[in-house]
Amino acid sequence: MAPNRDEVFAKVQEVLVDALGVDDEEVLAESTLQGDLGAESIDFLDIVFRLEKAFSIKIPKGELYPEEMMNNPDFVDGDKITPAGMEQLKIAMPHADLSEFEKDPLLSRMPDLFTVQTIVNYVEGKLTAA
Repeated sequence: MAPNRDEVFAKVQEVLVDALGVDDEEVLAESTLQGDLGAESIDFLDIVFRLEKAFSIKIPKGELYPEEMMNNPDFVDGDKITPAGMEQLKIAMPHADLSEFEKDPLLSRMPDLFTVQTIVNYVEGKLTAA
């Protein structure tokens, strides 16, 4: 039986506390991994590894964060995501809330998409699909 939403959140919280050395109370649903929790790019590899282990799932490269998309001129124009890029992002990241980002799709705002809730949504989707 798949864990419920609260159980998924608790495990994700534990993973982030261990990986980032933050306190439980800092890991809120709306906390951003980089801005609020101080994650750096190297931490994302550790977080992915820990999530795979904690939930017995496989997270293929580019599935949680579609980084290859950011180098495609059809999807990025200067410092902004193009309309085609936004459509691709919606397909690639159904687990992320893109509503605010879509209003001003600057590349510099991409890290704000990675909240604790985004991770919980992603993991829930993986567990449901399994």
